[in-house]
Amino acid sequence: MPAHATTGRPRGALAVLFSALSAVALSLAVPAPAASAAPHAAGADERVVKDDVALTVGEHGVAKVRETITYRFDGQDRVERRFATRQHRSVTEDRVYRVSGVRADGGLRVAGTRHDGTDTVVTLAAPQRLTGTRTFTLTYEVRGIVAPSGGLEELRWPAVGGWRVPLDEAHVTVDADAMIRNVNCFAGPLDSVIGCTQYYTNHTHTQGIYDQQTMLPGEYLTVVAGLPPGTTGGAAIFERRHTAATAFSVNLVTGGALLGLLVLLAGGFVLLYLLRGRDARVVGRKAAEGDRAHLVPDAAGADDDPPHLAAARGFEPPDGVRPGQIGTLIDEQADVIDVTATIVDLAVRGFLLIEEEDRAVTGRLDWTLRRLDRPGDELLNYERVLFDALFTDADGAPRDAVKLSELGGAFATSLARVRSAMYQDVVDQGWFARRPDTVRSRWTVAGLVLTVLGIAATTALAFTTDFALAGLAAIIAGAAMAYGGQYMPAKTAQGSTVLAHMIGFRAFLERGEIPESAAEASPQRIALFSRFLPYAVVFGVVPRWAETVKDAGERATGADNLYWYEGPAEWDLSGFAESMRTFTLTTSGAISQSRGL
Repeated sequence: MPAHATTGRPRGALAVLFSALSAVALSLAVPAPAASAAPHAAGADERVVKDDVALTVGEHGVAKVRETITYRFDGQDRVERRFATRQHRSVTEDRVYRVSGVRADGGLRVAGTRHDGTDTVVTLAAPQRLTGTRTFTLTYEVRGIVAPSGGLEELRWPAVGGWRVPLDEAHVTVDADAMIRNVNCFAGPLDSVIGCTQYYTNHTHTQGIYDQQTMLPGEYLTVVAGLPPGTTGGAAIFERRHTAATAFSVNLVTGGALLGLLVLLAGGFVLLYLLRGRDARVVGRKAAEGDRAHLVPDAAGADDDPPHLAAARGFEPPDGVRPGQIGTLIDEQADVIDVTATIVDLAVRGFLLIEEEDRAVTGRLDWTLRRLDRPGDELLNYERVLFDALFTDADGAPRDAVKLSELGGAFATSLARVRSAMYQDVVDQGWFARRPDTVRSRWTVAGLVLTVLGIAATTALAFTTDFALAGLAAIIAGAAMAYGGQYMPAKTAQGSTVLAHMIGFRAFLERGEIPESAAEASPQRIALFSRFLPYAVVFGVVPRWAETVKDAGERATGADNLYWYEGPAEWDLSGFAESMRTFTLTTSGAISQSRGL
């Protein structure tokens, strides 16, 4: 609010009217001594009788203040003088008035100074409880109350106010070593535009005089004086206010953190491209070589192979590669379906027999896995762990058979060992340099730890500094690390080569077509079908692959059952696709219930 010129006289009827209204409000707000209870913590008679402030402006806008206070005590031993020392000018900036060197006399002493929001509160203490009217004096200095404005230097300061009790009379004088161009004043809240009772200058215009009759608790008398430019050389003091906007501002530190995050994320993408891109390049090259190899018969030993093997020579999986290994290699996860495929593979290879129970008899769909007497020397470690888990009771005793419905929660520990063994196996095969689960876990744990630290840092920085974006960058980096860690396991060149060789084989299973020479004899056809079925389980193409033996029972006597799978009465291979679909789902469900994977 710019300073207004004054005539040097009281404000007349308007001032008288405002004074009367203030007196009425005061009489309503402050009860008489006979009232039964006070409306606030102060005593019923406690009030500021008069607050007289003499302010002298010096160089650099520093004002020396002598404040004489006449106070009516009602049994108190301390009072508080509250200075409005901070005003919000924008979302991020405050104008600050600095009060310093506060001293008291007249029987009171300065007991302490504290900051309360936008106020500086000085506590004045007496040696004992006081009653009646006492006069004491405060002296102090104020900086930041003078600033250039409209070609002048403007002095603006809430010189009186902030008392928690009513005030009867306020008087302020402003002395400057220059002619005061204009004066103004406002009474009420800090942002009030209501003029005070009166304001004027003395006859030499070197002193501004301001008066206000009656003020309610918490109100202020703000005085304004326009001085010639260059009178004091004073300037307003502005401070950056710490808010949510400033806490997350971009500065040198946070900008560097965000740039570092960008570099980190870019480096992570490059690393993923190098690791995963290498896998894709090797797989693509080897797959192309495999496609050409499928079109060229293998002359060596081709004439000695049985017809069904010769026809499928180009479509076989790599020698010695088991379905469970392929499942782990494909998606770098030891999934439930990989364990299910391993159970089917153990049956096909003659280690166990799968018997489908007659639902009409038992009233439910179930299978029995029956152990067969065959040496286990051919079993890989993870297969041995799984086989022992299937045919070992909870008390450690061996058993000859187990129903799928019996694979409950007690299986959890064993299946965890199976999974661990499958991960270790792909490392032992040379397909991964490190266990995929370990790589994922390390990256995920590191990412989560960084995220938690980032959250803690962001919270702390947001409350205390303007660098909260640095903590936010850590949160983003941690989350990206935890997420990207799922893609960090990378195959070796050998692992990518093995996977590439499986592409053509998977396409062969997806087509569900057995070469003509292998289709001539149903037993040979069934043998080929059984051998490749566990891989079809891994690839998820069992229904399509089962179509290749749908009519085998019609072509050959005794082909209604497989050597490794026995169905109930009246069952034949035409229903095998549905039987195997439900078997894999039931087995996976039983494993999942154990919570081992």
